[in-house]
Amino acid sequence: MASDFKSEQWQPADFIREDEIRRLLAEGKQASSEEVQKIITKAKEGAGLSLAETAVLLENEDILLQKELFAAAREVKLKIYGQRLVLFAPLYLSDHCINNCLYCGYRRENDFRRSRLSQEELAEEVRVLENLGHKRLALEAGEHPAECPLDYIIDCIKTIYTLKFKNGSIRRVNINIAATTVDDYARLKAADIGTYILFQETYHRETYGKVHLSGPKSDYDWHTCAHHRAMQGGIDDVGFGVLFGLYDYKFEVLSMLMHAQHLESLFGVGPHTISVPRLRPALGMELDQFPHLVSDADFARLVAILRLAVPYTGLILSTRERPALRDQLLDLGISQLSAGSCTGVGGYRREDSGTDEEEATPQFSVDDHRSPDQVLQSICRSGYLPSYCTACYRQGRTGDRFMALAKSGKIQDVCQPNAILTFKEYLLDYASPETKLVGEETIRRHLAEIKNDKVRSSTLARLACIEQGERDLYL
Repeated sequence: MASDFKSEQWQPADFIREDEIRRLLAEGKQASSEEVQKIITKAKEGAGLSLAETAVLLENEDILLQKELFAAAREVKLKIYGQRLVLFAPLYLSDHCINNCLYCGYRRENDFRRSRLSQEELAEEVRVLENLGHKRLALEAGEHPAECPLDYIIDCIKTIYTLKFKNGSIRRVNINIAATTVDDYARLKAADIGTYILFQETYHRETYGKVHLSGPKSDYDWHTCAHHRAMQGGIDDVGFGVLFGLYDYKFEVLSMLMHAQHLESLFGVGPHTISVPRLRPALGMELDQFPHLVSDADFARLVAILRLAVPYTGLILSTRERPALRDQLLDLGISQLSAGSCTGVGGYRREDSGTDEEEATPQFSVDDHRSPDQVLQSICRSGYLPSYCTACYRQGRTGDRFMALAKSGKIQDVCQPNAILTFKEYLLDYASPETKLVGEETIRRHLAEIKNDKVRSSTLARLACIEQGERDLYL
């Protein structure tokens, strides 16, 4: 680890160089069709792109070259990730928040009945999620040191990991909470979290100030350097995200890649995942307040460009998007997606019980209301393989160790079999009859794609054990 980024240093976040980003975009706009074609061809090698090359692709408006861009993104995704898609669910712990962010339903100035889950209520939420087949959760909470302190978050993590149900337990807990100190990140690491996720929202400093009116999150530098502190605290898997629609998406993409490069220069590894949420309606805001909304066409382009720019970084898509668009984006680079999501505190148990209890205020609205089972059916019919695998994290294949395996291609020997094994568990324990039929055919097809005879034999042996009632088997 480099030593020039001190323990609590966080001012300023001068690695986001706005003048350079604008220069790169201006130069990218002048690129010829031949230059664009050359960059797309290079991108197919799966070695990533420079900021200048990414700027050229962002500025390209040639429809024929865009088709080649999409084809290249699909080719790179299949080369690195195969046809696996990892499933997860967000779990909202608390909607108390001291920040005043214009785009968020939880903003301090919004007047609604706020709540946080007790440990008993949390256990019930997790029961519902596990009964839907989920094995990987992303914990979400507003920032409030009194109502939602770190001790509470850590207690929630401990509760989740100790819960046991008929068909198993939650195997991985990711965390999406506010920026904090190195010492606090070390405590989260000791609590055995998976990935620490924090969305920048916008990298444009002026816009950041306009949409973050008050609260700790309004400090651009403190927030932007949070991932550095997380890695100093021992968390080697961190996740980025931009809320597309707050500012020009081309600027945001280059800024996020600039951030990733800086992190890698200091710690030897960049973000494990990048999330691509778009601005959605929420309590106290309307979309027409924001002049930089991203169209479906531009959204598809930026996903494809991110896949080519950072080929080994997971791309996450949420239920903010409607089903048809989510299905389309699977081909352009998405490798993880949420399913059956509720964005309000206590929403899963309310849906499960069907009670008349007052509905919680969501952080934002969702556009994909399909159940996890319906999402899995759609994934299978599209030729993809659903995965609930968490083996890499429990085997220590994280951070730079994961990236080394991924770039060598050896990770395929465990990811494809483990995806098959976890999906088999789902089919036996949770699936509807229709999903079982299409799912078993999906497993047969993907088993045949395992080229290594030893790996295929090991996978078949474990599948037989799962059929006999064993669970949580992996390579």
